[in-house]
Amino acid sequence: MKSLYLRIYLTVVAVLLLFAFASGWLFQQQIEQERTRAESVLGERMGAWAELIQRSLPGAEAPPAEQASALREWSQRLRLPLALDNAQGERIGASDSFVRRQSDGVMRGFPVRLEDGRTLWVMRPGLLRQPPPGGGRPGGAGEPPPLPFVPAAWQRGVGLVVVLVILFIAVAAGAFPVVRRLTRRLEALKQGVEQFGAGALHHRLEVSGRDEVAAVASSFNVAAARVEALVRSHQSLLANASHELRSPLARMKMAVSMLEDAPPAQRERLKREIDTNVAELDALVEEVLLASRLDATTDIAQRDSVDLLALAAEEAARVDAVVEGSAVVVKGDERLLRRALRNLLENARRYGGGEVSVSVSVSTSPVARHVQGGGQGSGQGGGQGSGQAVLRVFDRGPGVPEAMRERIFEAFFRLPGHAERAGGVGLGLSLVKQIAERHGGSVRCEPRAGGGSCFELSLPT
Repeated sequence: MKSLYLRIYLTVVAVLLLFAFASGWLFQQQIEQERTRAESVLGERMGAWAELIQRSLPGAEAPPAEQASALREWSQRLRLPLALDNAQGERIGASDSFVRRQSDGVMRGFPVRLEDGRTLWVMRPGLLRQPPPGGGRPGGAGEPPPLPFVPAAWQRGVGLVVVLVILFIAVAAGAFPVVRRLTRRLEALKQGVEQFGAGALHHRLEVSGRDEVAAVASSFNVAAARVEALVRSHQSLLANASHELRSPLARMKMAVSMLEDAPPAQRERLKREIDTNVAELDALVEEVLLASRLDATTDIAQRDSVDLLALAAEEAARVDAVVEGSAVVVKGDERLLRRALRNLLENARRYGGGEVSVSVSVSTSPVARHVQGGGQGSGQGGGQGSGQAVLRVFDRGPGVPEAMRERIFEAFFRLPGHAERAGGVGLGLSLVKQIAERHGGSVRCEPRAGGGSCFELSLPT
């Protein structure tokens, strides 16, 4: 059976049917117990009545008319159909109610053997007498009204079956739309997943209700948005990387074609050109691979204690930059943090002139303080704080226009004219942003007092 709603619905119906049968069996057992108990009580009562009547009736030697008259009198008092037979089984007398009941086809009654050999017949009062058609009083004139009518066991069983059948139909009819609505939402979820898997990355599921199905749909939408963003990012990265690979490959192809026929002096220059292009290709591939790995994760797995001041001193020595500040320790991946700082310093050296400086400090506020001029950090507090570790890289370049201070952190974005003057592929600052976000931090670009730019990297301590 492939339809989920049919399996759920048939399970509900089967459980309901089992419950109905179990309830009917227990109810029938209860009826049988009650009937047995009632029979026992009634038998005891009839035996007591027979003993009472025996002591009150005239003896067997009394005239039959006197015995019959006394019998009818006790029948009126006890409201019981009675009859009396002699020791030979001949009828001595019977009450009117006993005669009428016999004429209606009722059993002879319950026999009680008296001590003198006579037999007293007692019929149960009204147990098997149904009300006559039209709702009149049962019995005839002069007969005391019988006890209320009690249905027979088979009639009670039929009534129980009818009630259970009605209950079964009602619950089965009520359960079907509920089960169908649930499985219809699951079918919509299945269709949405299939549509998303077929390539419709923009497709999202409708979230209705607050149950588990709605939670699954909501989780799917979040995951789908994440997958779509990753795919779009990788597509953009691949397209831009392919474009950036063309220039060094074209230059290498031209240099290789000219290498064989070139004079020795020009041949050395062409070899250096090939080496430069190979290094540019290697750096581009490395940055593309690192960007892809960072895109595939939302957090870093390695968390070591990293001294930002020591890290800044090591990297600043490579570009002759000045380092100021205090020791600040953060938790993170030292290799990635080193790469972020190196990209900032390379960016400052390439585009920001010869004056490059680094400041390391602690900010007690999640939002870094205003950038101060002269390459000085805004905070010189000793030791590690409980706020943000702030690493600033200053330069004296032309600065970044305000409208582009956010866009420079996009992959493959470069300021107009910078590619012709300083080269680069536009992935360095994008990697810095990715590394900062994976560490729970941020990066931004601000103007520097007196000219230039300040790139501020904030990390949680």
